[in-house]
Amino acid sequence: MQSNYIPWKGYFDLIAAVDEFILLDNVQFTTRDWRNRNRIKTASGVRWLSIPVIRGARNRPINEVESGDPDWRLEHWRILTEAYRRAPHWADAAPILERLYQGCESTRLSTINRHFLEGVCDILRIRAEFSRAEDYDPTGTKTERLVDLCVKAGADEYVTGPAARAYLDESLFHDAGIDVRWFDYSGYPEYPQVHPPFDHQVSILDLIVNTGPAAARYLKFAAPASTRS
Repeated sequence: MQSNYIPWKGYFDLIAAVDEFILLDNVQFTTRDWRNRNRIKTASGVRWLSIPVIRGARNRPINEVESGDPDWRLEHWRILTEAYRRAPHWADAAPILERLYQGCESTRLSTINRHFLEGVCDILRIRAEFSRAEDYDPTGTKTERLVDLCVKAGADEYVTGPAARAYLDESLFHDAGIDVRWFDYSGYPEYPQVHPPFDHQVSILDLIVNTGPAAARYLKFAAPASTRS
């Protein structure tokens, strides 16, 4: 799956459902998408947080796209602080999240996204292994490439979101002895948000600052911290 910037809870639920999560960042960067931006709740409504990228990014693979402004981290942290300082668990979450922003020194978008993905997984105690598609050097086009990637990773099951039904050829996976599991993003319970009305389609950071240690209870595959060894 392509890396996203501080994505919504469903993205992390998919990570929690697998043993290995492969970042497919050696494909073309898409503009006005989730690669370099996401949504948060504020007192005045939903707001986008976007990492500015260099000119010509749309002609490059994601793993070659650079951020275009070194001060984006400071601006995003300022906006997050203003938006969530009154959230129930902001006081506990803020030092952890601030360290994530302070420790994000790379200018490469793919590295930035992975930094936050792994940091949030630590908060939610999700223990999937992260790797990069380029580490496996997959070949082929579209589904063939994904099958080759799974074969080289030693996978017996490929987990993907429902949007892939538009292009995925399941028969190629079955021919390779790999099952396809379609992830279901429906049925998530609502949680208290400091800025109503409720909206599921916002960054995972919203869930963390509003529910604290109970955040994993609002996911399907990440068990609550109290049940983990």
